[in-house]
Amino acid sequence: MNREVSDVIIIGAGPAGAATGAMLARQGYQVTIIEKQHFPRFSIGESLLPQCMSFLKEAGLEPLIHDAAQHLGFQYKDGATFQKLDSYTSFDFEKKFSEGPFATYQVKRADFDHLLAKGAAQFGADIRFGHAVEKVDVESDMPVLDVLNEQGEAYQLQGRFLLDASGFARVLPRLLDLERPSCFPSRKSFFTHITDKIQCDQFDRNKILITVHPESPDIWLWLIPFSDGTSSIGVVGKETQFCARLTEQETLKKYVYSAPNLAHLLQQAEWPNDVNSIKGYSADVTHLSGKNYALLGNAGEFLDPVFSSGVTIALKSASLISPLVVKYLEGEKVDFKTQFEVPLRKGVDCFKTFVSAWYTAEFQDIIFYDEQDANVKSMICSILAGYAWDEKNPYVAQSERRLKVLVDLCRM
Repeated sequence: MNREVSDVIIIGAGPAGAATGAMLARQGYQVTIIEKQHFPRFSIGESLLPQCMSFLKEAGLEPLIHDAAQHLGFQYKDGATFQKLDSYTSFDFEKKFSEGPFATYQVKRADFDHLLAKGAAQFGADIRFGHAVEKVDVESDMPVLDVLNEQGEAYQLQGRFLLDASGFARVLPRLLDLERPSCFPSRKSFFTHITDKIQCDQFDRNKILITVHPESPDIWLWLIPFSDGTSSIGVVGKETQFCARLTEQETLKKYVYSAPNLAHLLQQAEWPNDVNSIKGYSADVTHLSGKNYALLGNAGEFLDPVFSSGVTIALKSASLISPLVVKYLEGEKVDFKTQFEVPLRKGVDCFKTFVSAWYTAEFQDIIFYDEQDANVKSMICSILAGYAWDEKNPYVAQSERRLKVLVDLCRM
């Protein structure tokens, strides 16, 4: 079998793979990215967080995003709103505690991911679409992959370092038996893109809208507006909470139109697209790195879509791993667990604390509390904006303890 050699092999050309590929290719390393699908392709996770912009700038990809905002019509985003029955609260990211960008975009991921991949290719990364990883051997110093292209041609690819950015495909966790159960219960989501025809003057298209379902506080819906008059709409709940007799579109419409605020906003909406579903998406692994490989973004751990943290975690993992891979390739000793896994998990654990508190309704009690302290709200706003690694923020440095105290205060 023919064997090729590269400095770095990346599985997956999504945000984590593209950003890492761009960072390493810009420094002159030979980067080969293996991507099973062809871009553009549909994906959810359309609401970016402002922290993403710092990582995209680091990768040299930020100018592409700002330019695309003009000719592709990415929707400007500056905050998040939440609604639960008659209670309504809004977070303006410009008022966040942490330093850094306060605005970003709501994007159709087909366009966004394709743009990042093209940017990585412009920096010199070799992206091979329609190629699938069949087998991986990481026992030797240089990992070896068995790859199959769409023409049925098999070849081997050997690299000095291997990165898995395959997202929900989770190639290395599956092939190397790294998977372990998530701490979150299995949930299911139904979602699609609609022509929203929203005519409410009070509705702010610059913010994602999260709605708590009026009958079940652990069921929630997202509405992510785009600049072209369409929106991403979805519902999330435990699989047992959904009626198996209904079609996917019937299920989504049932929950959308039983939430009064969404029923009002979307009373004239058109539903031209199929409704998709995904279940059991929360995932975890025993470890995020080995002597010659590492897992990035969703390939390692995926929490839940409620705070749109997925792309932020993916890009943070790219930011952390890239300089370490450079040191490794230059012959320096690198402790990937201490220098990559531990700092990455700090932010992930912060998000995890808030996600858990959302489903117990504790965090809902906080954000819908009538007498909010502006300073505390700015700190929470930072986390919602993606700054989950800013340990100057007490609600990052001591997430669980601080959140518990705040819950108790709000419930007194």
